[in-house]
Amino acid sequence: MEIQNVLLVDDDKNIRFLAQMCLQDLAGWKVNLASSGQEALDILSQGKPDLVLLDVMMPGMDGKTTFTKIKEFPELCDIPIIFMTASVQTHEMQAYLDLGAVGVLVKPFDPMTLADQIKKLMAN
Repeated sequence: MEIQNVLLVDDDKNIRFLAQMCLQDLAGWKVNLASSGQEALDILSQGKPDLVLLDVMMPGMDGKTTFTKIKEFPELCDIPIIFMTASVQTHEMQAYLDLGAVGVLVKPFDPMTLADQIKKLMAN
């Protein structure tokens, strides 16, 4: 699957900015931004991206809850979702995969290799 349009969901504006710049400039992808789970759902109601990058720890609706809500919509349930987290406990990472995530990116990530990391996860 070729990635052209990504929805990045993270409550940290610095991470949103950095990831958006890297994915747009280095990979040439269109990146839409959401600062919360609810904002992500609102954006997804307007169109379907090729991929969702979803932060785990967010105030209000956390990443796992957002993931579950996205998967409840028949028109959205096949969107690949990659979690982003600073918590790298093996059992937690496995739980995200068991939920149905395509993969897990560890924060902080290397901005220069972020697109390649995503492509590798999508290829598996």
